[in-house]
This record gives sequence, C-alpha cells and structure tokens, in this order.
Amino acid sequence: MTSRTDRRPVRLAGTLAATAALTVAATSCSAPGGGTDAKGSATGTAVVGIAYEPDSLSPLLGYGKDGNSKIFDGLLTHDEKLDLQPALATELPEISEDGRTYTFQLREGVTFTDGKPFTARDVVFTYETILDPKTNNASRTELDAVESVEAKGDHTVVFHLKYPYAPFAERTVLPIAPAHVAGEQDVNTGDFTTKPIGTGPYELVSWSKGEKLTFKANPDYWGGAPKIKNFTMAIIKDDDVRATRLRAGDLDGAILPPNLAKAFKDGNTATYAAKSFDYRVVTLPTGNKVTGDTDIRRALDLAVDREAMVDSILDGAGKPAYGPVPTDSPWFTEGTERAHDLKAAAELLDEAGWKEGKDGVRAKDGVRAAFPLWYLSGDKLRQDHALAYASDAKKLGVEVKVQAGTWEVIQPRMPKDAVLAGGGSPADPDFDQYTLLKSSLAGDGFNNMAHYDNPAVDKALEKGRRSGEHAERQAAYDTVQRELVKNPGYTFLTHIDHVYVVDKRFGTLTTQVEPHDHGLASGPWWNVEDWKPAK
Repeated sequence: MTSRTDRRPVRLAGTLAATAALTVAATSCSAPGGGTDAKGSATGTAVVGIAYEPDSLSPLLGYGKDGNSKIFDGLLTHDEKLDLQPALATELPEISEDGRTYTFQLREGVTFTDGKPFTARDVVFTYETILDPKTNNASRTELDAVESVEAKGDHTVVFHLKYPYAPFAERTVLPIAPAHVAGEQDVNTGDFTTKPIGTGPYELVSWSKGEKLTFKANPDYWGGAPKIKNFTMAIIKDDDVRATRLRAGDLDGAILPPNLAKAFKDGNTATYAAKSFDYRVVTLPTGNKVTGDTDIRRALDLAVDREAMVDSILDGAGKPAYGPVPTDSPWFTEGTERAHDLKAAAELLDEAGWKEGKDGVRAKDGVRAAFPLWYLSGDKLRQDHALAYASDAKKLGVEVKVQAGTWEVIQPRMPKDAVLAGGGSPADPDFDQYTLLKSSLAGDGFNNMAHYDNPAVDKALEKGRRSGEHAERQAAYDTVQRELVKNPGYTFLTHIDHVYVVDKRFGTLTTQVEPHDHGLASGPWWNVEDWKPAK
C-alpha cells in the first residue's frame, strides 16, 4: 500500500514556461510522536476544539475546497510547506505548452468507504456538478477557467481550460465525491450533504450540529490506515468556553485567541503559532451613505491603530494588515502600507465637509457619521477588534455602534451594515481577492460582503486570473492593492497567527501556513492521519 509520506511535492510556478516543466523535489512528511492517555497507556483517540462548523459536508457545495477535508481526497494535496503532492492522482499533472490542458493519471485500487471503486467518472462528476448553475456552490467562480472535464478510461482525466489559469493545479486539491451516491440524489438537499462518503483517511460517524463531528479511521485507506482510530472535532464557538474545556481535560487540543492561549503555561501542554493569511477586516458597504463615502473610508484607514491591535489583542501573534495580502508575502505591494495618522485622517474629513457636531460626531449634508458594526457572537477576537476599531473611529468623530449576532442575524444586514469579517487564502492571490472584490459577486453569499465596486479593480482581477505570466499577474495584483489605498472599501486590521494549545502526550506536531479556517482542516491536526501513538 502506498504511504502518504512517499509523495513527491512541488510548488507550481505562475508562468506557462514553468508550469510546462514542473520541478519536483523529494520530501517526506514527518509524523509526530504518538499519544498516551493521562494514565500513560497507549491511545488511538484525539478530541480537539474548533470554533466553527461547516454548513455542509459535501464538496459539491464547497466543503473542503482548499483540501485537507479528512473524509475526502483531491487529485492533489498539500504537504507541510504547502507544496503540491499527488493524492488520488499518481503524479503531478502533465500540462500542455499553452497551459490550457491538464492531464492526470489516477490511482488504481482506491475505493470509497462503501467499497465502491474510485474512477475518472467520479472526477468528471464532481467538477461538472460544481460548475452546474443549479448547484448551490458560492465558490463556483473559482473554477471559471474550466471549459470541460474528460474521462479517458477509468484512470485518466483531462481538464480543458478556457484560458491559461496559472494556479489551476492548486484547485485540484478539491475533494472528489462519489458519482454513484451523490449523483443519485438532490445535490443541494440530499443526505450526502450531512452523511458523506469519500476516499479519505477518516469516515464520518456522526455530526451533532452545533456540538461535534465524530470520525473513525478508514481501515482501507489507500495511504495506510490511520493510527488515531477515533478523532472528534468539538464545535465550541465561544473562545472562553473552549479554553475552559481544554483546561478541564475535556479536550486534547484547541484553537485559542493568543491572549487566552498564553494562560496555558504548565508542563502538560504545548503551544503552536501557525503563520496564516487569515485577516480581520471591517466591511464598508457601498450601500450605506456613511461607509460608502470614499473620504470616510480613507479616513478610517488612517485612523485605525493596527500596531496597537497586534500588541494588545493578538499579544504580538500577528501583523498589521493593509489588504488581503500579508506584508511578508511575495505578492505584497511595497508602499501600500498605511501609517496610523489620526491628524491626517481628521484633516481629510474636514476638507471633505464632514464637520464635527456638538455631540462630537461628524455630519455632512444632514447625515451623521455613524454606522453599526456587527461581529459574530462568542468570537472574542472579532469582538476585541470591533471594539478597538470603534474606539479609534470615535477619536476621529465617527460613531461606530458595535453589536453581536449570529450569521442568521448578520447576513441579511450586510448590504447596509458593516461587519467584522475574516478571510484569507495562502495558495494564490486570485483565490481570495477575486471573491472579495469582484463587483459582479456582490451579494453572492459571503462573497464581496462590502458590495465593493471599482472598475479598475475588476479589470485587474480579470487580468490576474487570465494571465499565465507571473510578471503580468504581479502587476495586476499591484494595481488591486494600490486601488485599495485610493478607495479602501474595507478597513483591513490584522493578519492573525493561529494559536493552538495541544496536550504534549501527542509529541511534537507541525503546522502549515494556514487560510482563514478556524482549525477545521488546519491546526496541528492537519495530518492527524499520520500521527503514530506510542506503543
């Protein structure tokens, strides 16, 4: 049986020349030490606390689209360094000279957990279903480049692209669904959305919504049966409750805000800080007379004290954010940093006619500079960011009314009310920026939550997506980042290091550079299927 640790990784380059001649480097994933229970006996069980649960467990509806879903596999996967490795494919794709044809050879002998064989038909079914407008998948635009998917026998799949989409191979980490199950029911409402069947290292035992996801090891997994036989993700939305349960021994590990994680200083736990592309941001809806005003947006961008947020809220575990791209990314545009300058922000509003009233709140043409800012109930990080933002805005003469609510309460208000939101994807700048900023996606679920509308940004996003040349793509995303200085649309606050506390009995663990994920598929348990309990 082929081990997952025998795969060969590669980071695909963003040029046609580079993608045509992939450079592959040998590597192996180091598996952490195994676990023992509190009494010292060997155990194959792990329980971790996460902040959020998915709406669905169907990859056809978006679950696991960035890989690492535990129940499913993609054609490719990521290793610790986020290099691409073969998964259901036997090797990295063969890419045509023009960058528009990707050919994958598939593993033979792989089965879904119901015993049925995995074939090229399942790959075609998965991608075609996601691309079907009748499928409720808000991430469909991420596969816009796909013109058709073709099965050549049972073990070869060919993707034909409309244009040379440079990061397409990164999109093939998307989980593959079984055509013989998901194809026989309503894709949007069928049982498969909550009772999935995949080829992955774990099978879903049960999903108690709002409580936990329980998995058991797949004994027939093509990469080798996991040694952690029982794996549970406890869904605990409140940060304080998650910390309390970890301290009480109910959890083996958890994702925590940095200021809660630092309290775990005893000898039984280890703390891991994973670098991430995860940002916290305030949406400034175009449809609101205050937040839609460019001068208000620019002034808030200058008034916010990002460094103070990193120090006080994140306890140093993060960095200031000036856009979706972190400052240490090669895609970041130098010179787009915005210094905290309350004086300049006030002068900007004075010149624009936003005059301070007797109550200290500015107004213009009878409109008070006031708006609500929503954050998700129980999310301490978002609450702290929202309160700090409101405090900075008050010094400027802008009244921000901070309110908590569930997504059911918040989502209908997004076209008019500001939201303390999050996002971020490390694999490619297209993955996050397109859905965040493209005007045509405004109001499409959680895409473009601010209803941002900037023709120059729209044009640059299309250029960045459709070009196969790295230099052209870099220039396009430079344009996007500079336009966000001129007309922010969002106030980006911080990029957050994800902090995890895990019982030391699981040995030394590893993390990846993470997306905005909240521990569902990331964290030190990103490769729990490779953990080896002590004998």
